[in-house]
Amino acid sequence: MSEAPHPPPEDGWRNQGVRVIPGDSLDGNTPQTPGMDRKAAINFARVGAQKIWAGTVSIHADAKTGAHHHGHLESVIYVLKGKARMRWGEKLEFTAEAGPGDFIFVPPYVPHQEINASADETLECVLMRSDSEAVAINLPDLEPVEKPSTVKWIDPTHTH
Repeated sequence: MSEAPHPPPEDGWRNQGVRVIPGDSLDGNTPQTPGMDRKAAINFARVGAQKIWAGTVSIHADAKTGAHHHGHLESVIYVLKGKARMRWGEKLEFTAEAGPGDFIFVPPYVPHQEINASADETLECVLMRSDSEAVAINLPDLEPVEKPSTVKWIDPTHTH
C-alpha cells in the first residue's frame, strides 16, 4: 500500500525540496571529541532535517580519539580514505578495522574510540546518525586501551 503524496507547498517545492550542500560549506560548529574533526552537512538547523544527521569526520594520521558515545542515536560511518580501527566496549576491549568502501555501525550508548591506523594518511569518513541531533558524550573517565592523541582542534567559528 503506497502512502498518499504530501501536498506541495505554495512554491511547488522550490525552497523546501531537494538541497545540495557543497562539500566546502560544511559546519564545524558541532559537538567534538578530542582527536577528530566533525562537520555537519545535514541537520535540522541547516536544512530542516527531522530524522537524520549527516556530515564528515577526519582523523589526523596516527591519531586516536577520546572515548565517547552518541546517546540514543545509531551511527553509520562510511570510510572514504584511510584505515580505521574501532575500539568499543566497557573498557574498549574489542577491536575491528575498516578501509575505503567499508561501513561501520555503532549502536546507541556503545562506548567507542576511533583510531587512524595509518601513520601517514588522514582518515576521511562520511558520518550519519539516526536523528537530527548532534550528540557526542565524551567519556574522560574511561581509560582507553590506545591512549588518545593530543591533536589541537581549532573551531573555525570560535577561534578564541
